[in-house]
Amino acid sequence: MKRARFTDEQIIGMLKEQESGQRTADVCRKHGISEATFYKYKAKYGGMDISDARKLKALEDENAKLKKLLAEAMLDNAILKDVASKKW
Repeated sequence: MKRARFTDEQIIGMLKEQESGQRTADVCRKHGISEATFYKYKAKYGGMDISDARKLKALEDENAKLKKLLAEAMLDNAILKDVASKKW
């Protein structure tokens, strides 16, 4: 899995710089990102504080764990049904 280049805190800092009055192009040039990437970050993190971003990250991690557990349970269930349906 590709490692993120910027942390959530850094991304929110970039957004705050732009909100404080700097031009979007200047902020993008300073941090070495494209304007498309900046607007993608703005769509995801716009209006968030650092604590909100941490909560979002924690919820995303928990959701991934729960999805993995559900997939494993469904696989076990399918295997048990397959074994039970066979006549020995």
